[in-house]
Amino acid sequence: MWTALAALVTAAAVNVPLLYIFARAGEAGWARYLEIVASPLTGALLARTLLLVVGVLALALPLAVGLAWLVTRTDLPGRRLWAVVAALPLVFPSYVAAFAWISTWGPRGYAQKALAWIGVETLPSWAYGYSGAVLVLALFTYPYVYLLVVAALRKMDPATEEAARSLGRKPWSVFFGVVLPQLARPLYAGSLLMTLYALSDFGAVSIVRYNTFTLSIYNAYRGLFDRTAAASLATLLVLLTIGLIALEGALSSRLRPALAAPGRPPRRLALGPWRFPATIAVALVALVNLVLPLAVIGLWAVQAVRLGNPLGTLGNAALHSTAVALATATVAVILSLPVSIWATRNRSRLARVAMGATYGGYALPGLVIALSLVFFATRLAPPLYQTVWLLVGAYVVRFLPEAVSATRSALGALAPAFEEAAKSLGRSSWEVVRTITLPLIRPGLLAGAGLVFLTTMKELPATLILRPTGFDTLAVRVWTAASEGIYSQAALPALVLVLASAPPVYFLILRPVLAEHER
Repeated sequence: MWTALAALVTAAAVNVPLLYIFARAGEAGWARYLEIVASPLTGALLARTLLLVVGVLALALPLAVGLAWLVTRTDLPGRRLWAVVAALPLVFPSYVAAFAWISTWGPRGYAQKALAWIGVETLPSWAYGYSGAVLVLALFTYPYVYLLVVAALRKMDPATEEAARSLGRKPWSVFFGVVLPQLARPLYAGSLLMTLYALSDFGAVSIVRYNTFTLSIYNAYRGLFDRTAAASLATLLVLLTIGLIALEGALSSRLRPALAAPGRPPRRLALGPWRFPATIAVALVALVNLVLPLAVIGLWAVQAVRLGNPLGTLGNAALHSTAVALATATVAVILSLPVSIWATRNRSRLARVAMGATYGGYALPGLVIALSLVFFATRLAPPLYQTVWLLVGAYVVRFLPEAVSATRSALGALAPAFEEAAKSLGRSSWEVVRTITLPLIRPGLLAGAGLVFLTTMKELPATLILRPTGFDTLAVRVWTAASEGIYSQAALPALVLVLASAPPVYFLILRPVLAEHER
């Protein structure tokens, strides 16, 4: 009983503040609301945002599918190494990637300095604006699609491809006619992830100076005394997000599942004369979105130390980031327990609804969640406003699904016979959870906590809006310095964030990739 009650309270708590933003948007009346959302400026803003999404998908999808196919279906030299390298851009938060991108390819960047000896005084301005936003988001977020496609290709039955080849079909014909249709489901899911990422991104678009919904919402919130415009635009972003999720679900439900592999690896396609060009192409991708960003951040970090900006100055920001990330991870894991236990062990419709409700915040931009909590706290809970606890609350709403997913997965792998046996011996439900369930699912809890810790460390827009005055985190330090063009001050916190991201990315993502390619 206590599990169900705690799960329902948790589901309600993470959704009530989100609903409040709609109430705040309607306070000025429907006439004012329609005036804002139906204005030509809002229409132009929507068009710019959707144009960004289209550009990102147009570049990222072919890149992700091509890399996944090369490392899983061909005899690409060093494919085990390239399979891992292709996923490594995940360690870069978008604002760190944008900072490294501008430092490399922007006016007076390292690329221009390297080309100065042949007389190139300035590079084109494509590092900024729409082209810059598309390139940064596509090159550094395509692993979301790449990993899904790699997993799908490994599970796919190779017999259909081999049969097509035996009938004389060319490799490209086999790929487009046989392989690609079976990748529709992961491509839909990956496209949704990238679309939501592009819609919600704030750090990268602000640094490359491309105005989107999130940036306009932030500017409206910061620049105007009347924040009705910010709330109204936020509701549009929420409705757009919900609509896209519903569309992806409807499209995916009509798809047939791909044929499962019969337990044998596919016969690798010999690239022949294309081996060298393919290797060069993969290496160029790694150079642009991994080697150069790391090198540029490292160079700026060295310069920062030489200018007397040592790591010691990051002490408070690092402490703040670590403290709120630990608090968020702890609270999220604790709240995930009743939700996951009830949904896994009860399986009622209400339990499934409660668990699904906890995922609401994950689909929404951090900026929208932060605004909803600002409006909620200033009206209904003023003592919470401008406190660390409100900031942690926003993080929990945003990242609770990561903890729920990990906890639920661990519980699903645990046979209920252990718990039932303990209950038959007279143990109470709390004693069973404390002495049997928790010790057995500890690895899953730690994995969920690690993922929540990582994503909290990198969260930017919610931190900018909700942090108490003077409460800087590593993410805030990077964004503030990079936005002002003081790259030496942005480098050290950026380097710390990248290094902090590396272990979770390796253990949660890259190690499974390595294990698969050892076969």
